[in-house]
Amino acid sequence: MILGVIADDFTGATDVASMLVRAGMHTVQVLGVPDGGLPEADAVVVALKTRTIAASDAVEQSLEALRALQAAGARQIYFKYCSTFDSTPAGNIGPVTEALMAALATSFTIACPAFPENGRTVFRGYLFVGDELLSESGMRHHPLTPMTDANLVRVLQSQTRGKVGLLRYDVLREDAAARIVELQGEGVEVAVADALNNADLLALAEACAELPLVTAGSGVALGLPPAYQRRGWFQPSSSAAQLETVAGPAAIVSGSCSEATNAQVARWLASGRPAIALDPLALHHGEKSVEQLLEQALAALASAPVLVYATAEPARVQAIQQALGVEVAGALVEFALAAIATGLVRAGVRRLVVAGGETSGAVVQALGVQQLRIGPPICPGVPWTQARLPAGGDALLLALKSGNFGAPDFFAQALRAAGVEL
Repeated sequence: MILGVIADDFTGATDVASMLVRAGMHTVQVLGVPDGGLPEADAVVVALKTRTIAASDAVEQSLEALRALQAAGARQIYFKYCSTFDSTPAGNIGPVTEALMAALATSFTIACPAFPENGRTVFRGYLFVGDELLSESGMRHHPLTPMTDANLVRVLQSQTRGKVGLLRYDVLREDAAARIVELQGEGVEVAVADALNNADLLALAEACAELPLVTAGSGVALGLPPAYQRRGWFQPSSSAAQLETVAGPAAIVSGSCSEATNAQVARWLASGRPAIALDPLALHHGEKSVEQLLEQALAALASAPVLVYATAEPARVQAIQQALGVEVAGALVEFALAAIATGLVRAGVRRLVVAGGETSGAVVQALGVQQLRIGPPICPGVPWTQARLPAGGDALLLALKSGNFGAPDFFAQALRAAGVEL
């Protein structure tokens, strides 16, 4: 194994795995740390569900993943988080980074969530989403990790004890490796790295290819395979993204409440295609049950792919959280959507799109899926993946979509890419 990746949620794991496969690395994603060791591959991505749990628990699980990757011989470790740096001042990115650095006995790493292909860029340490500062984008309303500060140096410094510095884009383009040496001499332990385009990511990856630890969104992963190839560590494979052809009914389960997913749900509804809305308050008060929602979904599925969604606008999300509490509301939605997805798969669905990191984690855990093969991208950061169902071993295609990714017509785009006629 060349690269071992520790991802803090399931959609982020498929996101980074997609970038590696795109560059020709044979990549396998495992869901949690499996018993019996890790599979053989150029890169293995361990998908955790640690983004919004207590920092101490996130550290413990991340270190467990690190030990498994080290035992499998990983040459470099990559801590993957969201391209919108979803982490409040009490968040997990800083503590996990510090713990991994200590375990790897390294005194320096980078932090770079940039993903220019999806509009995430870092300039002078400030994270932009498209043309907006992160703090002025829809992420300021995120129900779990509202991002109200776009200055990543400031955000990360609030979570870490070591010195956080900045690797500016102009210096990065001149000689990133030399500047990294200078930053280390200045006592910087974590350098937030600017990146405005893919050329910046390639330069950054080349400068960091031999660091024990890299922390980033998925963008930096685009540049690491070419850097490894130049060092003679591997040769790209043209078949890295090949999956089986899978037939069977198709469905979509959406729990994300991001602006992007709201637009995707709205587009699906506007098309007149079947859709079932999940109301957390109705579930909580017993006015609707998961069984009833599943029956509705199965009835709709008889004629066409169906969408089951809890996606809602920020005002509605806030009202639900005020009524139920943030944790109760989130757990209720995750449990319900996971149960519905499991029922749909049990009824024969073999091509399933899941929108939202927390929802994706809940769904794949409920399905008992332990390993994913990474296939071709549907859009930047979202590939189709293939799993084997525990009961019977049938192939299942899964598209695990970060809430923030994809164009308004993503759902239809994804299904067509899997051979579904709409």
